Amino acid sequence: MKKAKHTNNNSLRRATRMWSPLFLGPVVIAFCIGFVWPFLQGIWLSLCQFKTISDAKFIGFGNYVKAFQDASFRHAFWYTALFAIVSLVIINVLAFAVAYVLTQGIKGSNLFRTVFFMPNLIGGIVLGYIWSMIFDGILSRWSTSILMDSKFGFWGLIILMCWQQIGYMMIIYIAGLQNVPGEMLEAARIDGATRWQTLFKVTIPNVMPSITICMFLSLTNGFKLFDQNLALTAGQPFTILPDGTTVKQTEMLALNIFNTFNTPSATSQGTAQAKAVIFFVLVAGLGLAQLAYTRKREVQQ
Repeated sequence: MKKAKHTNNNSLRRATRMWSPLFLGPVVIAFCIGFVWPFLQGIWLSLCQFKTISDAKFIGFGNYVKAFQDASFRHAFWYTALFAIVSLVIINVLAFAVAYVLTQGIKGSNLFRTVFFMPNLIGGIVLGYIWSMIFDGILSRWSTSILMDSKFGFWGLIILMCWQQIGYMMIIYIAGLQNVPGEMLEAARIDGATRWQTLFKVTIPNVMPSITICMFLSLTNGFKLFDQNLALTAGQPFTILPDGTTVKQTEMLALNIFNTFNTPSATSQGTAQAKAVIFFVLVAGLGLAQLAYTRKREVQQ
């Protein structure tokens, strides 16, 4: 019996070695064509001056110097960082609160889950134009517009982002809350722990894997926001610095890179590509740092 089982295992291993290239090969090829090669080509172009790929001329790190000297890029960096932090906190606190309430056995919880999740199904451009009309209708009573005041633009983007993302994060938190061991909750009740003590000492430590995922998604989505920014404010309002540089007050990093690339200048494409590489390093570094930090606090069940 053991010999037959050993023979079957060897046959399975041989079959796996034989057929795995057939299934993994197309995936690896597609990944290299769709990600690795464009990424390496993007790094090369960030070191070049070009209008098209065929006429790229190597100039070294000049594009990176211009990117860091660009006042609009520096403003977009700090504006995006502030937006990402504020949206991360609000989205995760509200999503966890909604998920916690909907896992307490209230009536109609399934209906509420569907309603909260539905905004995530709407595309970013459409969502941006919808909220643009809503905000303009509200602010018209005070003879102003979301395009006239950067404070309205910032909080308008926060509201839009929260409205779209909270339902999605809620689903992840619900899955985590439903996996909290019942015997641990029961033991906490027997020991006389209050609801708040149970929440912070038992529930949240056991939901840390979900918190890790949701914080990663919130952070990266906040930094990568583009279509909602384009549709809602397009970076408006703007100011013109003494040197003639135009700084759009609600322009985020992705939109700044897009606008730089489409500027009619001989060096704009190379500068935009350098900004894109800086953008990638920033988002990847922050995402990995956040994952490493929160994973250390996960409870091993």
